[in-house]
Amino acid sequence: METVLVEDVLHRFLLERAGVRGALVRLGPAWREVAGRADYPAALRGLLGEALAASALLTANIKLDGELSVQLKSAGALRLLFAECTDQGRLRGLARWESPLPQPLSLEALPQAVMAITIGNVERGRRYQGLVELRAPDLAGVLENYFAQSEQLPARLVLAADGEHAVGLMLQKLPDEGGHGAVQDEDAWTRVMHLTATLGAAEMLAVTPEQLLYRLYHEESVRLFEPRPLAFGCSCSRERVAAMLRSLGRDEVEATLDAQDGHIEVDCEFCAQRYRFDRVDAEHLLRDAGATGASGTA
Repeated sequence: METVLVEDVLHRFLLERAGVRGALVRLGPAWREVAGRADYPAALRGLLGEALAASALLTANIKLDGELSVQLKSAGALRLLFAECTDQGRLRGLARWESPLPQPLSLEALPQAVMAITIGNVERGRRYQGLVELRAPDLAGVLENYFAQSEQLPARLVLAADGEHAVGLMLQKLPDEGGHGAVQDEDAWTRVMHLTATLGAAEMLAVTPEQLLYRLYHEESVRLFEPRPLAFGCSCSRERVAAMLRSLGRDEVEATLDAQDGHIEVDCEFCAQRYRFDRVDAEHLLRDAGATGASGTA
């Protein structure tokens, strides 16, 4: 199948001979938009790009209503890592850190680190969160362990990022009924893993998705599905910021207004959108909160 989409795209595919399903994501402008929001150290920029690619990959084979996010917090120099992909293919991400970052930047060595994958729709109040054990130095290894425990099916992830692109490949072994000839081919998964092991970061970053799949798996009967376009996008809104202010309560909102000359300004860290509330705005949102009895969602 031919397509003109070579960047900011998610490809789902099936290796029919091997009984393996996969997803391949290649980010260009969307990743550069995220990476350009801060002067990230090289190692952290690479990790953030991998997380952004992974957030898109993880949406490939689920029915998503809302957002899927990958979030890591630690008590070390890497304070926060966050990447999100929505059901509309909108991506955003950021990281917070303190210098100097450890070298190498190993996830399993971060002190008091917690990683979570969250799926759901915040506005509808439906969310599922799974905690991810950090038992590998890199993000791909961490997510492979997560799949082994949560889905009990083998998975292989390859992630890479530089200043221009963020890319990711995910492979999952199907149950016995999947894939033509897969039941009889007991070596199929091992064979696909050997092929995948030949893939290096430089090749992955340089080659377009369809070319990459052909080079690796042309003997495995690759079946490509319709590509899914992706783009940078932020889910922030004035309504969400207002809900956050309501959750703070009247005393804190009024104290902030007094300290900031009668207005509150909130900047979105993802897209730099600024939201401004004066005393009239604050009174309206606080009065609304009192009328509904809702505290809002921070």
